[in-house]
Amino acid sequence: MNTQTLKGNNWSARKAESIYIVSVENGSRIVETLTDFVKNQNILAGEVTGIGAVREATLRFFNPSTKNYADKTFKEQMEVTNISGNVSETEGKPLLHLHITLGREDYTALAGHLLDATVQGAAEFIFYPLNTRVIKVKNEDIGINLYDFEK
Repeated sequence: MNTQTLKGNNWSARKAESIYIVSVENGSRIVETLTDFVKNQNILAGEVTGIGAVREATLRFFNPSTKNYADKTFKEQMEVTNISGNVSETEGKPLLHLHITLGREDYTALAGHLLDATVQGAAEFIFYPLNTRVIKVKNEDIGINLYDFEK
């Protein structure tokens, strides 16, 4: 098997064939760190999944009737039971679109679009790059970024 070990700003990774296994350092911000990773590896499209633990997370919820977002920050130790999302591009920059499910100490869960989270413990991800380029453009009628396959 063809493998390669990589390091970047607050992350380390192993590339096995075309798939990446990524570890984000304790105390790091997940979105910022994973964005650095996709830029470093020139990943233009793909899928990401992950698990771990965080001490703080800011989630976002979209209200389609108002076309506005509501953001809320939770400051407590939480288990990341799942992060899933995709990699695309908007306005010439890489875009990670991530959703997260967080387990609380009382065994209830929080979920939403992930704006930011700070690792407390571990954060482990697998990236499945696609050999293509995918661009998202804001759809004004709906109020969110959608794939534009004409670009």
